[in-house]
Amino acid sequence: MTPLARLEEVTVRHGGHVVTLRPTLRAAMTLERLYNGWSGFLLHFDQFHLSTVQTLIRASAVSHVAAEALLSSLEGKPLKQIKATLEGPCVALLSMFLNPTGEEQGQGAQNPKQTGKALSWSDAYAELYQIGTGWLGWTPQDAWNATPTEIAAAFTGKLAMLKVIHGSAEEEASKSAADYTPERLNEIEELGHDPAFDRNGLQGLKAKLNA
Repeated sequence: MTPLARLEEVTVRHGGHVVTLRPTLRAAMTLERLYNGWSGFLLHFDQFHLSTVQTLIRASAVSHVAAEALLSSLEGKPLKQIKATLEGPCVALLSMFLNPTGEEQGQGAQNPKQTGKALSWSDAYAELYQIGTGWLGWTPQDAWNATPTEIAAAFTGKLAMLKVIHGSAEEEASKSAADYTPERLNEIEELGHDPAFDRNGLQGLKAKLNA
């Protein structure tokens, strides 16, 4: 287990029951849609609707068997006791769902591809799934079980690797510009053309286009 994975875990304990909760992509999409957005879900949670709290735990639990055992152990208990057991861990978990980077943000989610364009939560989750199964080559199950933070971090690493292997457009442009030193420019001026420019290739291309 990676340090990042451990940071994105919350533990719930009651009696001898221990349940680990994670803000996975699958859980995020499930909960966000439950009441037509996070605002609706939070309203129900703030009122401590027991069914909402149970859904949060079931959707986020690493072990569904452990989650059901814990919830069963709380059946028939006073609501005050249930709230004392579950509220703190659930609040911590919700903060991971809604603010995975630990930075201030608005009503929507940050764009996983960092284009500067804000996305709705549902669109951001869909894009993260596409990144996981497309760019990263993960199985659907791996993408569903990862957290949005883990997918975004892996995507950043993938882009960094591709940049090392292939370079960036900015680097290529800088390299090309560096080739044209004052001496090179003087040579081009004296010759009346750039020796590196493939004129024959250009003429061949023009002939094909005009054919």
